[in-house]
Parts: sequence; C-alpha cells; structure tokens
Amino acid sequence: MIKKVLIANRGEIALRIVRACRELGIQSLAVYSEADVESLPVQLADEAICIGPAPSAQSYLKADRIISAAEIADVDAIHPGYGFLSENADFAEQCESCNIKFIGPKSSAIRRMGDKSLARETVRKAGVPIIPGSDGPVTNENEALKLAQKIGYPVIIKAVAGGGGRGMRIAHNDVSFAKELGVASNEAERAFGNGTVYVEKFIQNPRHIEFQILADSFGKTIHLGERDCSVQRRNQKLIEESPSPFLTSSMRKHMGRAAIKAAKAVGYENAGTIEFLVDDKGNYYFIEMNTRIQVEHPVTEEVTGIDLIKQQILIASGEKLAYDQRDVTFGKHAIECRINAEDPARNFAPCPGTIHLYHAPGGHGVRIDSHAFGGYRIPQYYDSMIGKLITYGNTRTIAMDRMYRALSEYLVRGVETTIPFLKAVLQDPVFRQGNATTGFVEEFIKRAPSELWTKNQEEE
Repeated sequence: MIKKVLIANRGEIALRIVRACRELGIQSLAVYSEADVESLPVQLADEAICIGPAPSAQSYLKADRIISAAEIADVDAIHPGYGFLSENADFAEQCESCNIKFIGPKSSAIRRMGDKSLARETVRKAGVPIIPGSDGPVTNENEALKLAQKIGYPVIIKAVAGGGGRGMRIAHNDVSFAKELGVASNEAERAFGNGTVYVEKFIQNPRHIEFQILADSFGKTIHLGERDCSVQRRNQKLIEESPSPFLTSSMRKHMGRAAIKAAKAVGYENAGTIEFLVDDKGNYYFIEMNTRIQVEHPVTEEVTGIDLIKQQILIASGEKLAYDQRDVTFGKHAIECRINAEDPARNFAPCPGTIHLYHAPGGHGVRIDSHAFGGYRIPQYYDSMIGKLITYGNTRTIAMDRMYRALSEYLVRGVETTIPFLKAVLQDPVFRQGNATTGFVEEFIKRAPSELWTKNQEEE
C-alpha cells in the first residue's frame, strides 16, 4: 500500500486528493508556488514544500523540482491531478525511472493517447467509430486542402498535441481553410511546442459525451457510465451531468463497450475518460482520451457511489478493482456547475482578486468541491475556477431545481463570478428539456439578453 503521496497540483483538486489520502490513512505532501502559500491544500496537507515562484512555468510545470521534492520527502507516489503535468508522458516516465509510482496510466499509454492522430488510428483498429478525417498529421497545405474538399465542409483543424480547445479551428470553405490551417498550427506551436495538426469532418451541434473508465493492472476494465458535457463555451465545459438526457439505454450500452475497447487498445491502467461526439441521429465518434482524472469526476461519484480518487490510489497500489461491470449501478442524477471568477457581462473576462465574503450552499443533495474561503486571493497566474457545485437527486428535475436553489445560496463577494449566468441557463427551457448541444451556450447568449444575468447580480 502506498504510504505517502505528493500532490503535484493546486486548488480544489489538490484539496480533494488530500481528503482522499486522509480517509485511506495515507500521508500527503502538498507542493506549492509562492502564490499559494496560504491555500487550503497547503494548510491541510500533512507536509508542504514550496517549489518556486507564482508562474506555473516556474513551479507546477517544473518536473525536476517536483521530483526533487518527492525524493526529499521520501514519498511513494505522485498524484498529478488534472492540468499541469497530469498528461505529460515524460513526467510519468521520470517518476517511473525514479521508482516513484505515478498515480495514473503508464507513460506509454499517455504518449499514445496524447497524440490525437495516433489515438484515432489506435481506436479505429480496435473497432471504435472515429470521425472521418486525415489518416495522420497533415504536412502539406495543398494535400490538406484536397482532403478537406473530399471530406466536405465544414471541417475542423486540430492540434495533434492539443487540449483545452487550443489549436482548433473550423473552416467552411477553401479560403478559410488556408487561413485557419496556419492559425491552428501557430497556436498549437505556442501552446504545446508542437504545431502539427490533422483534419476531421466538423459535426455541427453534436452532443459531447464522455465515458469514465477504471482499469487495474490485472486486465480488468470497466466503465462507470457517461457524463454529458455539451454545455460549453469555446470548448471549455461549464455544466456537466450524468446520466445524459439524450442517451438511450441501448446507446449507453454500445458506447460503454466502445469506451472499454479504446482503453484496452493501449493497455490502460487507472482512471481515464473516453470522449465522444454524438450527432442528432445517435451516431457516436471517438474524439480523444483524457489520461487523467477529470474536473467533472464528482458527477460520476454521486451517481455511482464510487470514490474515483480513492480508486486511483488503490489501483496504483497494485490492488485489484473491487467492482465488476454488473456491480456498477446508476441510482441518481447529478449535475455539476463550474464556478469561475469570470465576468459573463464582459465576455467572461477573468476576475482575479480577493474574495471578501464566501458562503457555500448546503442542504440535502448538495456537494461543494472548492478551495476558496473568505479572504482568499484568487491568483492571476492560474485558471479562474473557484470551485465546483454538484447537486443530485432521484430525477433530473430534482437535480436541476436543487442546483438553481444552491446557486441562489452561493455567495461570493469581491470578484465577479459565473453564478448569475449559470442560474439563467438552469431556467432556460432548452436546457431543462435536455436539448442542449455543444452550440447551446453561443446560441443562448445571442437570444437571451445579458440583462437576464446582470439583473440577477444586482438582486443579490
């Protein structure tokens, strides 16, 4: 059994891991930047070590400093959380070479699934449907243009090493294709140090549905159902729920089997997520695998009753999965809203600053995963997430009504937040009827006057 874990992350996910370790009787070591010295994970972990200045490039992305901290503190394992180095195959490989357990998949699986083009080919061979597109990276502009014409517009240009919506551009004709090809490549080079791209058919207004995977080192792989992540803005998710209001039981069964096939194709171990796009006819296509824990993992935890962070640690400890597929049941409906320090009235501009008053909602069927508190200063150096609000109940209607009530109770003063915007979405008939696709937020912003959420701010 792992006895001590270094948490190579910050914010709410670092705190989530501290809590899981404590329940398992495992010591936790938080590493932190100078900007996070007063953060809750640092205060609540058993030990803490500063690894550098505030910018992530000088702290949370410094693999050598994290490994040094692990060796100084004599830890058994490193949990990377999400973001930062969580899907960095070189970092996982460094951990392996230093005989420190990386709580996640093997570096070979990260590398294979991290290359989007290679991942497509891998799952295609495993019999998982993929979106029509290039057989690999496109290197010649003229050949890429011919391919786009053959596939048929619109097409989407994607970075091979992409993520978080960066290095992605949509082209609707030959002229825009030539322009967006260069833009996508340049953005990918800046963001990931790799400007290689590939081309796919762009499926308009699909649903974005992902399946949670757990796999041990003994060959057992199961899925824990799906999460519908269609409510997103610029490829950044805002609301997630499970089960999807769109999937039928037959679709869920087939997609779950496909997700397991995809994971097994790379000998996957630990927790991961297989992401699909689903068109209006119910056809589903693999788009990528996230080889880490997801921001929205609490949705699955509340629906299934399975603690995913604990499972990650137990699998990394060499234990067999305690669940078979037939043991996984979906007894509730759960919804998660991401509470960000952003101003929806100013195009969701980040709003770093000090929280003067913080009051989290509570009551039956409400969960908060947050590292925020009154007096906490949101740094400008990292993402703007304040926390995640999760509500659950026996039906989707109960979960939605509970979410609206909880959002109304959530008080954050001193910075602008997405709470008023999320309240407006929760009341929208398209969302409530379960008809939201990936184009929902842009369409909602166009038809719903901004006064709808500005007014809510004033009322509060």
